[in-house]
Amino acid sequence: MYKNEFDNLLNQNVTFSAYMFYGQSNFLIEYYTDLLASRLGSFDEIEKLYFDDFNFKYAKDKLLQSSLFASNNILVIKLEKKLNKNEVTQLIEACNINKDSKVVFCCMDDSEFKTMAGYFTKKLNAVSVRMFNPFPNEAIKLIENHAKALNMRYELSAFNNLYFMHRQDLSLCINDLKKLAILDEVITSDLVYKHCFGIGAVNFEDFLHNLFASQDISDELEGLFEGGMNEIYLLNQISSFVQQLFMISSYIRVYGTANAKEILGFVPPKNVWEKKTRLAMNIKPEKFSEILQYLLNIELELKSSKISNQNLYLQASLRKISVLIR
Repeated sequence: MYKNEFDNLLNQNVTFSAYMFYGQSNFLIEYYTDLLASRLGSFDEIEKLYFDDFNFKYAKDKLLQSSLFASNNILVIKLEKKLNKNEVTQLIEACNINKDSKVVFCCMDDSEFKTMAGYFTKKLNAVSVRMFNPFPNEAIKLIENHAKALNMRYELSAFNNLYFMHRQDLSLCINDLKKLAILDEVITSDLVYKHCFGIGAVNFEDFLHNLFASQDISDELEGLFEGGMNEIYLLNQISSFVQQLFMISSYIRVYGTANAKEILGFVPPKNVWEKKTRLAMNIKPEKFSEILQYLLNIELELKSSKISNQNLYLQASLRKISVLIR
């Protein structure tokens, strides 16, 4: 089963004896495990067995016996390696015997759980849900939901920048939300840059625009590096920005106009969006591939070659981007 199907069943309050979450997105696997467990029972009714703590006999006995002090008996099992069919089936059947019990398998990483997912059948009243990495608009919506839960005030564009700067790692984004919530002010892109990346002396969005508008970025680069910016990290953020520009350019060439909501998943301030769309359309479609390949080659050089001064090498390399764009 896929996430959307499971969401529909969850909204209808359909329950199963056993659940399994697995797939590409560790964040979604853990998120849905915690969400489901909290719906099935209270904090005191949930027990968690993580990795080496798992013991088959203990887990089976736990599920077969109802608690004297609680009406629900929820067991969460977090795994990095699959269990054999006999163990999984017995744990599911224990929940079918004892209707007070539910078991939730939180399976991290996508490498070896596909076979195990087949053990969760309708006949056993069990369900497995495969989690794929979310599309950007879905991911930013999840970040926004967490922000609302923390009673944060925010500009949605700030979360877009946070997401792409963390290379689409939702776990890092959510961790930073907790830090930003302490500020007790409206979260903007500038605050994200200042408190999450230590580059408050430079407006990072302006730096990216200036870089691809073939303007002098020497002072901004120095400011970024003085603020502790890592060379590889900076390259990754530039690559993410190029990918955004490519999506905008492609959308406009297909549909004739740019729809920020469909492309990015939110509507940024009008002046920011107009500036970005103009920049995207000024770059020829075939140039995007060249630019991304160029950035990948720089990263490879930094990681594999003995360059004495990576900072100066990167500055010199970035200044050549304007030549590629022409």
